[in-house]
Amino acid sequence: MRTVDDYKNGQVLLIDKPLNWTSFQVVNKLRWHIKQKFNLKKIKVGHAGTLDPLATGLLIICTGKQTKSIETYQGQIKEYTGTFVVGATTPSYDLETEIDKTFPVNHITEDLIQNTTKEFTGKIQQKPPIFSAIKKDGKRLYELAREGKTTEIKSREVEVFDFEITKIELPVIEFKIVCSKGTYIRSIAHDFGAALNSGAHLSVLRRTKIGGYSVNKSLSIDEFIQKLT
Repeated sequence: MRTVDDYKNGQVLLIDKPLNWTSFQVVNKLRWHIKQKFNLKKIKVGHAGTLDPLATGLLIICTGKQTKSIETYQGQIKEYTGTFVVGATTPSYDLETEIDKTFPVNHITEDLIQNTTKEFTGKIQQKPPIFSAIKKDGKRLYELAREGKTTEIKSREVEVFDFEITKIELPVIEFKIVCSKGTYIRSIAHDFGAALNSGAHLSVLRRTKIGGYSVNKSLSIDEFIQKLT
């Protein structure tokens, strides 16, 4: 059983983020329960790398003095699994927004899909989605997008160490990707669809690893709260 000093001195908590929760909601929930348990007025709690609300999987949560090490965890290699749907795009590159365009898929073969992964392996340039938390001129891009404003987004270099297609049942493609910090899997989905001379969007995303930490060793929010009490 962890003590109040354990949390103040710093803990690294592995949490399996549920669907439709923001990363900040998870942090706030855990902070509230830690404060309640130990009758604290405040304690530092932060996460080491945002997951979109529609993504699930591994969140590294740091408490107390361990929050100073958040950047160390943020910089580590990430592993994701998920699914693309080909033949349609959305403005957010995932299911947060409605389909805006549809494309032919009859020409897409398994060989074309497998060969296209090579274009997205190694160091690549990608533009973050307009629906992202990146700031421009003091505003987050998703705020500008929801206001209907367009803005120029610069490409950035990221690195994909491994890109494996694990199942094909068109229009659904299942994948596993191992990549560097700052890689947007939604952008890979969008750009992958374009490289197929079609379109695609991300329909499922799960973060399975951050560095040497695995979601298999994580707790659900409810499991953490039960262990806390």
